[in-house]
Amino acid sequence: MGRMLIFGMGYTATRLATTLRARGWVVMGTTRDGRGDTIAFEDGDRVAAALATATHVLSSVPPGEAGDPVLDRYGTLFRTDQWLGYLSSTGVYGDAGGAWVDESAPTGSGRRQARARADAEWLARSAGVFRLPGIYGLGRSPLDRVLAGQAHRVDAPGQVFSRVHVGDIVSGVIAGMGAPAGAYNLADDRPASQNEVIAFAARLLGMEPPRFTTLDRLSPAARAFYAENRRVANGKAKRVLDWAPAYRDYRAGLRALKAMTSPISVSTPPPAASGVQR
Repeated sequence: MGRMLIFGMGYTATRLATTLRARGWVVMGTTRDGRGDTIAFEDGDRVAAALATATHVLSSVPPGEAGDPVLDRYGTLFRTDQWLGYLSSTGVYGDAGGAWVDESAPTGSGRRQARARADAEWLARSAGVFRLPGIYGLGRSPLDRVLAGQAHRVDAPGQVFSRVHVGDIVSGVIAGMGAPAGAYNLADDRPASQNEVIAFAARLLGMEPPRFTTLDRLSPAARAFYAENRRVANGKAKRVLDWAPAYRDYRAGLRALKAMTSPISVSTPPPAASGVQR
């Protein structure tokens, strides 16, 4: 079995680590503060020692305006015989006006320019770069937001985006370990509007959907999200990785989450690790 070092043990990376450990892998990980059995990101000696024995390296740490913190601090320690992976974002494609985008689409034109630069740097290092849309799963889904009274529907006709269940990210990354380097979109098969998803989640819970609000009542960050509109194609991942989402659309995913917790309780996602959002 392999030995993986994960930079940034956040929501998705923690689930990947759990799956790999169940298969006999040794998985090491970093967090900002070195909590639990993780390594503090700034502990250079321990990180270097972990890198020296790792057969696989994955980063889920997003970039800052100054660059990618993992590559900037530890990139010179990577070996040519290590598999490299990076959890990126479909935000690198920017606004497509609701059109479909695949891995051949240009990147760097949207609000995620720092992410697009980091995405390109990891590709230049022959990494598997997994571009992810909206992530949901147990404890972090529209069901939880509806129950917590934090969900909203927005008067934004025509806005649509893609999403992916965290379990499908895990299976996609594992499939990518034995595949050619390059960019892969890991998304489900059915892009949909946020309003449609929230309304369905409310119906599953037997609740009334939240009322509509207007864009001008949202925070600047939320308005920026609604300014981009695209459908993410997953055909390359299906062809090259022999991967397919177990949860082909948000309905299948949300039904499965509801069945896992009865009644559903609102839970708090793990604290962010070294800026991790994946």
